[in-house]
Amino acid sequence: MTLKKLSHWGLSLAMLGLFSCGNAGKTNVPKGKVSIIPMPVSVQEKADSFLLNKRTVIVASNEADKQTASLFNSWLKELAGYELQIAAQGDNNAIILHSAADSANAEGYTLDVNNKTVTINGNTSAGTFYGVQTLIQLLPVEKASEMYIPGADIKDQPRFAYRGLHLDVCRHFFPVDFIKKYIDLMAMHKFNTFHWHLTDDQGWRIEIKRYPRLQEVASKRKESMVGHYNDGKYDGKPYGGFYTQEEVKEVVKYAAEHFVTVIPEIEMPGHALAALAAYPNLGCTGGPYEVGTRWGVLDDVFCAGNDSVYTFLEGVMDEVLPLFPSKYIHIGGDECPKVRWQKCPKCQARIKALGLKDEHALQSYVIQRMEKYLNSKGRQIIGWDEILEGGLAPNATVMSWRGMEGGIAAAKQHHNVIMTPGSHVYFDHYQSKGKTEPLAIGGFTPVSKVYEFEPVPKELTAEEAKYIKGAQANLWSEYIGSTGHMEYMVYPRATALAEVLWSQPEKRDYNNFLDRLKLHVKRLDLKKVNYAKHVFEVMGNVDDNHKGGVEVKLDAKLDGGKIYFTTDSTAPTPQSTAYTAPVQIQQTSTVRAQVFQDGKPFGNEYSQHFLFHKGLGKKVTLNAPPDQAYNPGSSFALVNGIEGISSFNDNQWFGYKNGDMVAVIELDSIQDIRQVGMNTLNFKTNWIYPPKTVVFSVSEDGKQYKEVYKQSAFNQNGINQVRGNITPVRAKFVKMEAQRFGIIPAGGEGAGNPAWLFVDEMIIN
Repeated sequence: MTLKKLSHWGLSLAMLGLFSCGNAGKTNVPKGKVSIIPMPVSVQEKADSFLLNKRTVIVASNEADKQTASLFNSWLKELAGYELQIAAQGDNNAIILHSAADSANAEGYTLDVNNKTVTINGNTSAGTFYGVQTLIQLLPVEKASEMYIPGADIKDQPRFAYRGLHLDVCRHFFPVDFIKKYIDLMAMHKFNTFHWHLTDDQGWRIEIKRYPRLQEVASKRKESMVGHYNDGKYDGKPYGGFYTQEEVKEVVKYAAEHFVTVIPEIEMPGHALAALAAYPNLGCTGGPYEVGTRWGVLDDVFCAGNDSVYTFLEGVMDEVLPLFPSKYIHIGGDECPKVRWQKCPKCQARIKALGLKDEHALQSYVIQRMEKYLNSKGRQIIGWDEILEGGLAPNATVMSWRGMEGGIAAAKQHHNVIMTPGSHVYFDHYQSKGKTEPLAIGGFTPVSKVYEFEPVPKELTAEEAKYIKGAQANLWSEYIGSTGHMEYMVYPRATALAEVLWSQPEKRDYNNFLDRLKLHVKRLDLKKVNYAKHVFEVMGNVDDNHKGGVEVKLDAKLDGGKIYFTTDSTAPTPQSTAYTAPVQIQQTSTVRAQVFQDGKPFGNEYSQHFLFHKGLGKKVTLNAPPDQAYNPGSSFALVNGIEGISSFNDNQWFGYKNGDMVAVIELDSIQDIRQVGMNTLNFKTNWIYPPKTVVFSVSEDGKQYKEVYKQSAFNQNGINQVRGNITPVRAKFVKMEAQRFGIIPAGGEGAGNPAWLFVDEMIIN
């Protein structure tokens, strides 16, 4: 090779970035990507990169930053097999951590990566910590002895001050090691509040030395429910567990090192059966009681007219407060039936002596009395939105779970609010319609629904919106008995919520999030997280085809995946029809689809049965929208050919609890009608009652209606299929009126609360 050709070859390599005197010359060294969750406020990528190797040092001057450096080293050791030296100074081949004291934006930070240094300037040590979490996401996910960190200039701070995850350890108990892992993952996603649900009907999980029977009796139950709540089956196996005060201190300290605040929840005045089993004198009837073995809302609660109850609760708090330095203590306040108070002489005497209006006002008295006690100890309370009933305690923060309404009401009263509506952030709900999904309580909350959650309601003014301090997801563990199952329910849904709470709303883009999630799940793999993979399966979106019918759009976010489908109920294979355009529904049939990668199926199969009828895809008008918790999002779901399933986790059911349902279908033309129908649910244990009556009427002009069918009996437990075969009648409009049951009677689950009305799929033939 001539000198001229050699020079030209070298120049060409240099131009390609494969030959240089800088760091970029190491072609076999993995390089990270700028793919960050949650999305920062500002990211500017740069051409140069930082080479991290064994000679790199971490510069940290204060103890908090040194602790953060150690946590970075723990991650690095998994990737590189070594830890970096933590030094007091350095300005070359160094990761420099510096924390200021900016209380206004305490969790903000800047991160600069160039070819000599990585510099993180935190507004406080918390900001530095979150800067390091971002730095970890700039590392490659491949294991190697040295690696490139891509050049970047990042400016970042959170949108909300409160970013929480909740964990119920009462229905099922989880060991300290798992609690620490839970906190690890929270910190990785920039959550900063761990809501620890420690007491409930089915178990008291925190040691209180003053009341030893809480450990001896209240922490144990004789058996647990198995299967769905409606099955009424039990395993016959004793179950128990509690955290010692030393273990609690260990968890709180560990959380503080990860800039996570632990807020304990001690339930009152409801969800108290476990405590009553230990100390029967605290209940209205005096017992005997036993620790709850079934889920749901139970009638026996703390006696609000008994002074010994307040002595007990204050004594519990006197031991709880030293363990938890948090500003807030959660006192529950939810789902407190009043049936015992209505018949209790002490409670009625208390109502009379205080001049209270009713038992709801008595609950407010309990909450306000405990708030005053905790305020005197320098703490403030958080309660579920039921604490609004009967008058809100003066300094209370409201956690709105029954939709957004409680939060809106509290914000308008200038109370701080944490949004946690069941519609979007209850992670005990199903996240897939796949037949292999583990048993869950109900509902349907996929990753996409979590990502679309907006914590600040449009009903609030700019001034009122300031009282929305953040949001959290709730993890109730009735159906979650293992750590692997818990991780499966939390991730990647918590990853989506992390971006909702940290990132600015204009930065949120679901498809972009999914692109970043493809890399992020490899970090979850490194942490050995049993995350759910539904988000990359084949998904079916049933929609109006704008031709008076219905079509199915199939999609999969898996890189390199191909979708094949069938419409004859057979299982799809790579020899089936390749998906290229929406599938048109032209007869009663079952669409099945599967994404294949390298010829092998990936994830759950999509399978949906469609019922073909005259109303399919036609225009529907509702008198009022369903409740937010059970709202398919469009009236189209009432005529999409999909019949809702009995576990009501498929986002098909229209749920009403505050009014009747009226729906009108408009057909293409006046035509013969021989059958009208709809489906409704009867699950009284879930507070779902069938309608009092269902009436169908028809009209040619949409003005004058004639009743053609009426039904008032719905005796089947579960789904009731209403099918009215009628004398043929000519009509263009079909009206369905379903009358809500009303208030749940005494003796029923949820007595005194509005019963739910569930309706799906209007059928016309």
